[in-house]
Amino acid sequence: MINDAALVEKPTLHSPLVTLVPLSARHSESVWEAVLDEETNRLTGNRRAFTRDEIQDWCTTRPDQPDRLDLAIEDPATGRFLGELALNGLDRDNASASFRIALTPESTGRGIGTAATRLLLRHAFEEVRLHRVSLEVYDYNPRAARAYEKAGFTLEGRARQAHRWDGRFHDVLHMAALRDEWLAADVTPH
Repeated sequence: MINDAALVEKPTLHSPLVTLVPLSARHSESVWEAVLDEETNRLTGNRRAFTRDEIQDWCTTRPDQPDRLDLAIEDPATGRFLGELALNGLDRDNASASFRIALTPESTGRGIGTAATRLLLRHAFEEVRLHRVSLEVYDYNPRAARAYEKAGFTLEGRARQAHRWDGRFHDVLHMAALRDEWLAADVTPH
């Protein structure tokens, strides 16, 4: 059975490389800057042009969401915003949820995504008590796919040419982490 309190009470999670804190209004300017980055939008598949007010509203309302978890990724030494991640699409009947992450451009290639993903998976499996966490990643983002594998996700399948970007079709990779496998692997956050 899912522990709803672990989603309602937004945690702060720590590792030597990252700290995950509840996403809130104080992060809105950093999130706004991130959604303006073309490469971040390509890697996440975001086609929508958000307004600054929409981002402000989004960040302000994240702590009030009882069925999802939105966290900012921060540098533990400086508190600098490194990105954000979420458990969303909660399916209580199947004890599962979806996962997404977006790092700032200067935060990629440093192990930050892997560390943040491991921290969130530990919370998802140990505290929320989910059975399965899934994600989608585009075939043109192999660095993210490798980071997800390091964090404990397994490739489950491929939707061929299911995503179009810049006039070309790309495969969508489906990955998931299962509670028992993840806990048995002891994928400790770094």
